[in-house]
Amino acid sequence: MVFRISIGLERRKKRDNMRNRVAVYPGFFDPFTMGHLNIVERIACVFDEVVISVASASPKNALFSLDDRVKMIKEAVSGHNGIYVETFDGLLMEYVKQNNYPVIVRGLRTVSDYEYEFQMAQANRTLDPQVETFFMVTAPQYSYLSSTLIKEIARLGGNISSMVPQAVLKKMEKVKQS
Repeated sequence: MVFRISIGLERRKKRDNMRNRVAVYPGFFDPFTMGHLNIVERIACVFDEVVISVASASPKNALFSLDDRVKMIKEAVSGHNGIYVETFDGLLMEYVKQNNYPVIVRGLRTVSDYEYEFQMAQANRTLDPQVETFFMVTAPQYSYLSSTLIKEIARLGGNISSMVPQAVLKKMEKVKQS
């Protein structure tokens, strides 16, 4: 027996056109990790274009400037078609609305990530019900990674080569030497 749920025409159009849309993957990316890259590469298989949106202001002390973060990410995704890097300042939903982006992608590592991201998605939906939030679970080998953890391991002299793209590794080695 097959059960079908009827969805409204507008919702069906939205679903059917999803592959012709852009997904925005926002974050501070200080630094960009292999977990972030994993999410981007997998989202690029679902959407025609992925915009990695780098937030200019961080709630934490940033290790890298906005320009450095953008350069590292661009280098990490070079060679991938349909992946772009932009910056934004202020409220994410204002940026999304100004650029007419219909989908926000958020990566999940753990259940605690889900709790936080669910709350943010609900708040964003209140601000603009036309914007959808997609959650993508990172690959298991990256589920423990966080930018904070990587910075701490690097600061203490640990090997982070399997945790970050090559562009980030080079930049972190320069920071360590100075």
